[in-house]
Amino acid sequence: MKKGIHPENYRLVVFKDMSNDETFITRSAAETRDTIEVDGVEYPLVKMEISSTSHPFYTGKVKLVDTAGRIDKFKNKYAKFKK
Repeated sequence: MKKGIHPENYRLVVFKDMSNDETFITRSAAETRDTIEVDGVEYPLVKMEISSTSHPFYTGKVKLVDTAGRIDKFKNKYAKFKK
């Protein structure tokens, strides 16, 4: 490996998925100001919007947002083609 290009501040960090409060601990050099206590030990905290525990690709669940009844309009429009 090349000298001087890798960060020196690797440490244990907690990553927290804010959408479902799932946490995991790993080594990282990510900068953060927040901390969290896990099992009586205080760690730096990195907040995430989405992770593998909440992403639809990994969970197999899709969140569907129906704005202004678009799905109902579509179903009504094409209901006449049903057998």
